[in-house]
Amino acid sequence: MPTVFTHPALPLALGLGLGPQVISPRLLLAGVVTSMLPDLDVVAFPLGVPYGSAFGHRGFTHSLALALGVAVIAGCCHRALRTTFTRGFLFILVATASHGALDAFTNGGLGIAFLWPFSSERYFAPYRVIEVSPIGISWLLSSRSLSVLGSELVWVWAPCVGLRLALAVITRRRSTRRGGESRSRSD
Repeated sequence: MPTVFTHPALPLALGLGLGPQVISPRLLLAGVVTSMLPDLDVVAFPLGVPYGSAFGHRGFTHSLALALGVAVIAGCCHRALRTTFTRGFLFILVATASHGALDAFTNGGLGIAFLWPFSSERYFAPYRVIEVSPIGISWLLSSRSLSVLGSELVWVWAPCVGLRLALAVITRRRSTRRGGESRSRSD
């Protein structure tokens, strides 16, 4: 899995790139939290749940079904998130599902149970380019931490920064174009 620091990269890129008029600060915060939510499954380890179980690490919490369920809840809470049902649903769906997608690109573990409850098969992406992060925080003080964080910087953060910048440019151009249209209508 990528580190807990990296899972929020995509919702941050989308939210900051689209701006607070599209993604409210509350919705952005919810996206950051839900992007990390699937790793709560690590509580299964001390409970003796086997890693390969549907209830183990990278099991049902990393599935598209869970992402859909969390997105429906967010959609229903759209007023508290200061957004619309559709925007809250879609943003949280992408934020939560991005967790499993990023994990699928790592070079370790058993794969992701994307299709749970319909299938317990674990999947990886065709290219496993992200260095897998050990579970826990003691590894941060090891020499391996530089390799893991460097891999995340190249394969996750750099593309997300590019996405954020591209969205900001597109959003700015649209608002400039709309502003010009409003002025010409009022003339």
